[in-house]
Amino acid sequence: MYYVLSKDTIEDEIIPNLSKGKRGFKPTASLAEIINCILYKLKTGIQWHLLPVRSLFSRIVLSYKTVFGHYRNWCKQGSWKSCWIQLLKKYKSLLDLSSSDLDGSHTTALRGGEEVGYQGRKKIKTTNALYLTDRQGLPIAMSSPVSGNHNDLYNIKLQFEEITDTLESASISVKGLFMNADAGFDSVDLLLACEQKEIIPNIAYNRRNNSQYTERILDKKLYRERYLIERTKLGE
Repeated sequence: MYYVLSKDTIEDEIIPNLSKGKRGFKPTASLAEIINCILYKLKTGIQWHLLPVRSLFSRIVLSYKTVFGHYRNWCKQGSWKSCWIQLLKKYKSLLDLSSSDLDGSHTTALRGGEEVGYQGRKKIKTTNALYLTDRQGLPIAMSSPVSGNHNDLYNIKLQFEEITDTLESASISVKGLFMNADAGFDSVDLLLACEQKEIIPNIAYNRRNNSQYTERILDKKLYRERYLIERTKLGE
C-alpha cells in the first residue's frame, strides 16, 4: 500500500485534530487509510473518480464517492484548518520567521467549483488564494480561495486578516514580522493592514500607482530572497 504520510504520522498528528461525527454510521474502513486516500488525491491532483482505491485500502475498499464525502464533511466542519493550526502551534519552533513572503497562487479548476472564474492570463478557469511562507519557503498560512478572475488585492484586508488570524490562533505573534511581496501587492489597504498588525512590509513599488509612498524603504537585498516562495509554488 502506498502512503503519502506514514500511518503513524496520520494517526498521531491528523486524526486527533479531526472532528468525529456523533450521528450516522461509523466508517467501515480505517480512518488512517481514508485520510491517506484524501492526501493522495490532493498530492497528485488526480480526479476523484480516478483514485486507485484498491491500492490505497488494505481490507475494506471504499468508493471514491465515500472518500469524497468524508473530505467534504471535514471541510464544512473546518477540521482541516483546525488541524493545521494545531500542527503550527506544536511545531512553531521549527519555523524560521526571520522574514516571510506573501504571494498569490492560481489553481486550475477543470470541472468548476464554488470559487472559479477566468483570469486574463489563464486559458482555463482557476481559483486564487494568497499564502504566506517562512524564510525556508514553508507555507504557514493561506486565505480562503476566491474566483480566479479576481486579482491578488481583491478584498485584501479580509484575506490578509484571515492569514494573520491563522498564525495568531497558533500562538505565533505577527508583531515585527518582516514580509516580502511583489509589486502586485503595492496598495494603501495592505500597507495599512500591515501597520495595524505591526508587520514590516517590504513590497516592491508598482510604477502604475504613481506612488505617493516613495518614502517607503524597499530592502532590495532581502526582497531578492522572495524567490523561495516561487519555488514553493512549483512544488505544489
